[in-house]
Amino acid sequence: MSAPSSLPYAGDVSAPEAWDRLKAGGQLLDVRTMAEWNFVGLPDLSALGRRVHCVEWQGFPTGAQNPGFVAEAEAALGADKAAPVLVICRSGARSRAAAIALTRAGYTQAFNVAGGFEGDPDGKGHRGQLNGWKAANLPWRQG
Repeated sequence: MSAPSSLPYAGDVSAPEAWDRLKAGGQLLDVRTMAEWNFVGLPDLSALGRRVHCVEWQGFPTGAQNPGFVAEAEAALGADKAAPVLVICRSGARSRAAAIALTRAGYTQAFNVAGGFEGDPDGKGHRGQLNGWKAANLPWRQG
């Protein structure tokens, strides 16, 4: 479900599509905050023999954008800017902005994981049921 090339990044993929791309060799970049990684959990890539790269897009509690994001992401991801990078946050908004920033920095396959780690809130305001990594029953671990 890649988006049209007119987008300023490689496009959106669902969490299951992201998992398939990760199985094929892509990298996962989680751009949530340290608090979210510790208290909400992280995708678990151990079954693939890899780990998730964690670089904050915005800091907690201020929400200020991380001025070193691109440099930190480049250090985490390595030199191959043509390799697929799946970017994830809570629901897909921050990761979309981060995928755009990575594309501007030369990454040609920076995808946004639509629905993110927790997904959209359901009718009761709870996340993790409708869409996203957790709702797709993909591997994850508590911080």
